[in-house]
Amino acid sequence: MSIKPIKSAAPQPLANYTEAFVAADLVFAAGQLASDFKTGVPPEARKKENFPFYGSDIELQTEFVLQNLKRTFEAAGSSLENVVKAQVFLTDLNHFHGFDSVWKRYFKVPPPRTTIGCTGLLVKDTLVEIDLIGHVAKKGLTHSVIKSAAPKPLANYSEAFRVGDLVFAAGQLASDFKTGVPPGARKQENFPFYGSDIERQTEFVLQNLKRTFEAAGSSLDHVVKAQVFLTDLNLFHGFDSVWKRYFKVPPPRTTVGCTGLLVRDTLVEIDLIGYVPKKGLRHAVIQSGAPRPLAHYSEGFRLGNIVFAAGQI
Repeated sequence: MSIKPIKSAAPQPLANYTEAFVAADLVFAAGQLASDFKTGVPPEARKKENFPFYGSDIELQTEFVLQNLKRTFEAAGSSLENVVKAQVFLTDLNHFHGFDSVWKRYFKVPPPRTTIGCTGLLVKDTLVEIDLIGHVAKKGLTHSVIKSAAPKPLANYSEAFRVGDLVFAAGQLASDFKTGVPPGARKQENFPFYGSDIERQTEFVLQNLKRTFEAAGSSLDHVVKAQVFLTDLNLFHGFDSVWKRYFKVPPPRTTVGCTGLLVRDTLVEIDLIGYVPKKGLRHAVIQSGAPRPLAHYSEGFRLGNIVFAAGQI
């Protein structure tokens, strides 16, 4: 498999990373934010002083970022229509509605997405960073939308996409998207010592992700990469105790604290990538001389020609 670096007319970063890579049929784009990397946030991504009611900073920054990602994907021989996975980092979740209103204009069939709050981004005054994975359009390679019995999100994204043998799931949290966190994901008032909120929420999320992967023709046994976002890292032990029950051979995982999630009182969001099993396609556990983690995850998996590594610290 060859890896091809991509360079478009989008502003080139100051830091030591590449705008995007094409590996086989997949496009991996760097996270992009609203900067020209010369002056910071450029004038076209800022609200105009004399026109304060025409748009907002978050809308203008989202537009700027998506226009540049459009250039990136076109330079890779693809387009935003072929995006199969998105991660969005907002410095203030109160900006979500403005961000999502722009997002809707760029994606007719919105890709699976994970959106979290973060403490900050690498350029002063930037409000959003967008990270995308897609594929190069070619005959026979299309992505299909996965729908299961899991609760449907309110925001503009799909539950999951399948492209080739890979399944890209949206980040899921403990919500029915009707009442917020449903009773089944909360500790019961009259039984305060039977479980905890984080355990119940993790159980709720993993049950729904199980439905998602089954609807894609796969299962949680075929997850090859996980990312977990916790609003309080003190909740990690409770989360991990539930996680262990779902994964005999635990996938590579990255777990970080975040400032917030998009539904009130939710504590954890789980984001998974997996594959559809077929003859000859299996994942192998990677073990090196690196220190073994204490928590329940693997150092890395190899799936065909792709290596998925856990986050390391």
